[in-house]
Amino acid sequence: MNIKELRDKRLDVWNKAKAFLDSHREEGVLSAEDDAVYARMEKELDDLAKEITRQEKLESYEREMAKNLTTPLTTKPNNEVPVEEKKGRASDAYKKAMLDAMRCNFKRVSNVLQEGVDADGGYLVPEEYDKRIIDILSEENIMRKLGTTITTSGQHKINIAATKPAAAWIEEGGALQFSDATFSQILLDAHKLHVAIKITEELLYDNAFNLESYIVTEFGKAIANAEEDAFLNGDGTGKPLGLFAKTGGGTKAASTADPTADDFIALIYALKRPYRKNASFIINDKNIALLRQLKDNNGAYMWQPSVQVGEPDTFLGYKLYTSQFAPTNAIAFGDYRYYNIGDRGTRSWQELRELFAGNGMIAYVAKERVDGKLILPEAVQILSITGKSTGSK
Repeated sequence: MNIKELRDKRLDVWNKAKAFLDSHREEGVLSAEDDAVYARMEKELDDLAKEITRQEKLESYEREMAKNLTTPLTTKPNNEVPVEEKKGRASDAYKKAMLDAMRCNFKRVSNVLQEGVDADGGYLVPEEYDKRIIDILSEENIMRKLGTTITTSGQHKINIAATKPAAAWIEEGGALQFSDATFSQILLDAHKLHVAIKITEELLYDNAFNLESYIVTEFGKAIANAEEDAFLNGDGTGKPLGLFAKTGGGTKAASTADPTADDFIALIYALKRPYRKNASFIINDKNIALLRQLKDNNGAYMWQPSVQVGEPDTFLGYKLYTSQFAPTNAIAFGDYRYYNIGDRGTRSWQELRELFAGNGMIAYVAKERVDGKLILPEAVQILSITGKSTGSK
C-alpha cells in the first residue's frame, strides 16, 4: 500500500475503534473481552503509524538519491563557476585524514588534524560530521526541535525582565510618575556529556565496514537520548535543568489523580494567551491511551491522529509530542521556545589506545558540552498526575 492508502486505512481503523468504544461500554467501562478487542485495534493503529513513518523516510531517501540525477546542467563545458575551496574542519582533506586515523587506531595522524586538536587531546569532528550529528540530534530529540539553540563560547548570560514599568493616569499638569524596570539573569553554563563505543580491530580495519556512518549515527542517537532525558528531567547539577524540574522547571498549574477533559481545558487556559499561539503538549508515550479516550461535551474525541506528512497528532487543537523520557506523572503544555539550549563549542572524538587492547577492541569517545534552562517558567504549565508513579520508563 502507498502512504495515502495507509493513512486512509489508519483513519478507517480509528473510526471503527471510536464506534466500538461507544457501543461496547457498559456503565463507562469495557469488559475484559471488549478491552482485548480494543487493544488489538490500538496495536493496528500503532503498526500503521510506524509503516507510514517508514515509507515517508524511504520517499525522502529516494528524493535525495534522485537529486543529482535530475538536476539539469546550467553551465557550458570548461566554463564552470569555480567552487570555493573548503578549509579547516570543513575541508575534504580533514575529513579524509580523520577517517584514516580512526581506521589505523590513530597510528597515522596527518598534520592536517593538528588544527582540530581539542583541550583534552581529542580531535574536533569534521564539520560535515558535526552537522550530521546535529541533524540526528534534531530528529531524535524533541527538545532540539522545540527549544531555542544558542552556540556559546563561554558562560552565556540571558537578561530577564523581573519587573516592568507600569502606566498610570495623571491629571492635566500633574507630576509624572516613574517606575523602575529591573532585570534578573539566567546563566547558561556547559556540562560535559560523553558516549563511548567499542569496535573490534577486524571490523575497524575492514574497508567494507562503513565506519563513518556507523559512528556518526550511534554517537548521535546516544547523545540525543541523553540530552532529551536531561532537558526534560535534569536537576541542574552536573547536567541541564529540565522542563519538569521541581525548581526552575515549568509552572505547576494543577494536580489530579485521574485527569478529565476539564483538567486539560483548564491546563490550556492556565497558560497566558501570548504563549498559547505556539504551544503544544509533551507527554510520556504510556499516557497516550488516557488522552485517546477523552471526549468533549458533544461526545467527540479530543485526540485526533495526524493526516499530514511530518505533522504530529493533535489534542484539543494543539500539537502533541511524545517522549519516552517524559515523566508518567506529569504533562506539559507551553511554548518551548523559551527553553534555551546552549552548545559550547563543537563536538570532539577521542580514541582510547590501551584500555581494551588486550581484548582486541578499540574504543572511541564522543564529547560535547551543553546546558539547557527554561528562561520563563510561566511559558510552560505542568499538570501533575498524583495517581501515577514518578518514573519515565
